Amino acid sequence: MTDLPAYLRPFVLGVLEGSDVRVDRLGEIDLYRPPGTARGGAILFVHGGPGPAGLEVMPRDWPVYKGYATAAARRGLVSAVVDHSLIHGLDRLVTAADEVEAAVGVLRSDPRVDPDRVGLWFFSGAGLLAGEWLDSRPDWLRFVALTYPLLATPPGVDDLVTAAEVIGKHKDLPVLLTRVGLEREELAGPVAEFVSAGGAALDIIDVPKGHHGFDMLDHTEESRAAVTKALDWAIAHLGEEPGTDGKLLVPPPATKKTTPTRRTTSAPKAAVAVQKAPAPAPAEPATQPPVTSTPTTTPPPVVPAPVAPVPAQPPLAGLGAATVAAVTADTPAARVIGREHAAYDAHDLEAFLAMYSPTARILLADGTELKGRRFLREFYRPRFAAGRCKTEVVQRLMLGEWVVEHVITYDDGETPQLALYRVLDGLITDVEFRA
Repeated sequence: MTDLPAYLRPFVLGVLEGSDVRVDRLGEIDLYRPPGTARGGAILFVHGGPGPAGLEVMPRDWPVYKGYATAAARRGLVSAVVDHSLIHGLDRLVTAADEVEAAVGVLRSDPRVDPDRVGLWFFSGAGLLAGEWLDSRPDWLRFVALTYPLLATPPGVDDLVTAAEVIGKHKDLPVLLTRVGLEREELAGPVAEFVSAGGAALDIIDVPKGHHGFDMLDHTEESRAAVTKALDWAIAHLGEEPGTDGKLLVPPPATKKTTPTRRTTSAPKAAVAVQKAPAPAPAEPATQPPVTSTPTTTPPPVVPAPVAPVPAQPPLAGLGAATVAAVTADTPAARVIGREHAAYDAHDLEAFLAMYSPTARILLADGTELKGRRFLREFYRPRFAAGRCKTEVVQRLMLGEWVVEHVITYDDGETPQLALYRVLDGLITDVEFRA
C-alpha cells in the first residue's frame, strides 16, 4: 500500500463495489445510483486540488471518492463526483467554480433526484469553493460539508467568497466540518478562524490523530468512525433513513410539511421544508353577455345578383396567419422569461438567478459578456441592492425555445432595447441585448 501514491490508496471503509450500485459517466460527472427507482436526495462530492505532479488518474477514479459515492448510494442516495479544473492549479479556481455549479444542475435534473434535497460536500482545496454556497444558500441546498478544507486563498489567486465571512449567515443551513488533529499548519489557522466565526452554526467531527487525507491515509477505527458519522449526518439532513442497522449518530432534522412545486423561489426557505411561491392561478374565463332575442319582421325575398367565383386563397396567406398565431401564443419558454421578469421587478436576486442555466451567457448592449451564474450574481447584486431593476415589455414574439422582446429598461434612464432569450430544459441559456 505504501508504494502507491496517496491518492490511489484504499478508502478507509473498504472498496465499496458491487452490482447493487449503478455508475453512469456523463461527461466529467460520475453518477452513482442506488437500487430501485424511488426518487430521493442527492450528494455532490467535490474533490480538492491542486493535484500532485505527474497525476495520472483523475479524482473521480480515486478510491476515496469512489468509496464515498458508493457508500452514499448504498444508503439510498444518488451521489455524484465531478472532475473540475482545480486539480490543475489554483489559477483555475474561477473556472472550477463554474464547473461545479454546472454539475449541480446536472445532478438536480436527474430523474432519480428530488431537486429540492441536495447536499454539497467539499474536500481539501475545494473548501475555497464553499463560501459562495454558504453565502447564496439556494433553497434546495440541504447542507454543506467540509472535510480537511483549505479555507484561505493563497496570495496571487483570484479570491472568491471566504467561508469564514459568511458562515452562519443563513441560520437554517446545516454545516459540517470534519477537522483533523494533524493538519498542515497553513490550513489549520484558517480552519480555526472558521470554527470561531461559525460558533453554534457549525457541527464538528474531530479526528485527533488524523492527517490531511485521513480517509485514505489513516486506516484506523478513529478514521472509520469519523467517515461513518459524517455520512450519517449527511443522510439525516437529506431526510433519508440512516441504514439497515437503524443506527444514526446525528438526529434527523424535524420533519415539516413540504409542498412539491417548481424550482422557482422568492426567498430562502428553511433547510428541511422547502416551500415555494405557488404557480399563478389560471386567468378567469371571459364572461360572455347574455344573448337576448328580439322579434323581427321577415323581409321579402331578395334575388341575389350573379357573383363571380372567388379564387381560392393562396396557401401562403394561411401560412402567414398560422405564423402570427405561433409567434404570439404563450409558450413554456415565454413562461420562464415571465418568471425571470417577475423576480427582476421584485428585486429577488436568488429567484432571478434560479431561472438561468449555471453556464448561461449574457451579451449586454455595450458588448460586455457575462458567463455563468457567478458573474451574473456579481453584476446584478449591486443593481438589486440599489433597487435599479425595472423593465417594461412593449412587444413579445415567441417561437419554440426563443423569445424576442422589445423592452424599455429604466435601470439607467429610459432605454429601448431588443432582448433575445433562449430557453432549454426550463432554464435560460443565452441572452443578447441590442440597443
